[in-house]
Amino acid sequence: MKGLRILFAVIALFTINLQFGQEEEKDQQDLSLDKGNIKSQFDFIYKKSGNYRADGKKYEVVRVISLDKLKQNVLDSLNVYNKKEDGLKATIKGHETTITSLEKKLAETSNNLSAVTEEKDSMSFLGILVSKGTYNVILWTIIGSLLLFLIGFIYKFRRSNVLTQEAKTSLSEVETEYEDHRRRALEREQKISRQLQDEINKYKKSK
Repeated sequence: MKGLRILFAVIALFTINLQFGQEEEKDQQDLSLDKGNIKSQFDFIYKKSGNYRADGKKYEVVRVISLDKLKQNVLDSLNVYNKKEDGLKATIKGHETTITSLEKKLAETSNNLSAVTEEKDSMSFLGILVSKGTYNVILWTIIGSLLLFLIGFIYKFRRSNVLTQEAKTSLSEVETEYEDHRRRALEREQKISRQLQDEINKYKKSK
């Protein structure tokens, strides 16, 4: 029983090693300078390069043709990235131009909306556009001033009427007093005239 377990363990390890070796071999076969990304191409160079030691240092020997190929691939990749960068910059610039245009239109729309709102909330007074609040203040000020003027006029009219009535009353009283005075003066004059006539008559009789 123990021997079977050991046998199964050996078979399992052998199978795992075989599978791992096949995958590693496949990965090495997939490495190439004609396909894959830059990292895989560098891995290919490392795999294909030889090495030696001299003076205690490790050196890698790379074929010049492979190195030139890798250099050209790197330059091609950089050119592709640069073209993509230029395309992205052009796209960004176009978007910035569009955003600037939209911001300008938004500002114009906001100004137009403000003008329409101001016109809606305003009224014309003597040809001048004023807000409704200011218009109401001016209107009620004018109305208040006219009411004050009317009240003042009515007060002065009534006051003048009272003074006229008082003047008429005073004049009537003066006229009455004048008539009484004139009547009394006439009576005194007549009395004096009679007394004078009586004295004249007495004087004539005494002669």
